[in-house]
Amino acid sequence: MRTADTYSSQAAAPRARNLYLIPYMLWMLLFVAAPIILIIYDSLFDVDGKFTFANYGHFFTPVYMKMTFSSFWYAFLITAFSLLVSYPAAYLLTRTKHKQLWLLLIILPSWINLLLKTYAFIGLFGTYGAANAILETIGIGKQQILFTDFSFIFVSVYIFIPFMILPIFNAIEELNPSLIDAARDLGASPWTTFRRVIFPLTISGVKSGCQAVFIPALSLFMITRLIAGNRVITLGTAIEQHFLVTQDWGMGATIAVFLIIAMAIIMILTGNRTRGRR
Repeated sequence: MRTADTYSSQAAAPRARNLYLIPYMLWMLLFVAAPIILIIYDSLFDVDGKFTFANYGHFFTPVYMKMTFSSFWYAFLITAFSLLVSYPAAYLLTRTKHKQLWLLLIILPSWINLLLKTYAFIGLFGTYGAANAILETIGIGKQQILFTDFSFIFVSVYIFIPFMILPIFNAIEELNPSLIDAARDLGASPWTTFRRVIFPLTISGVKSGCQAVFIPALSLFMITRLIAGNRVITLGTAIEQHFLVTQDWGMGATIAVFLIIAMAIIMILTGNRTRGRR
């Protein structure tokens, strides 16, 4: 009897786990798969509601190719600057006394509404803002900071830094300190220790951080409008224009389809490399 009861309980356990997956699968179906299917469906119609594949051909014209290059270029710059700031910051955080508190203070701004933070930078970078006041104090004079590439990249990096720091911080925290001590005992310089030991062993955190920054940076549109004005035109801005201004939902959905494909490729490539290395 005990053997039969044990077997039945073991057989019931997988069924119970499968039941717990139902809400997750429903969520993924309704809020991930269904919107993607709707976007693909909308991309097959022109502005007059006629079925066509012309939107996909129109995407490969020089105008949209230039937008695509611009989107990837700015996403690359935002990711690169975020990494340059976040890696040293994450490394120093792991060496501080109250590291969890400092990490919380860094992540805390990500809880604030994005629109509020964007408007705050409009005030800071405006003609009569704090940034120009400092420039006047040191004798440089007022400068056009707002509506420039610099202001767009600066604000974007500020917003995405918490998403880069957190995975890098976790990767450094998991690093075995004895490996660093062994490298120093063998005569490795601090730079060699970082290049040959620390960075390779924390590359998974770097990949996760770059993925968390690069993918959303591809589709930025609100910051490009409010901070960069019309100087920065990306695919995210084009999607906003087609859906809200020109009402050409088919072309807007087509651009969204290519963005989804690009994001999926990035996730697959980084995921395959991580699994292969493990």
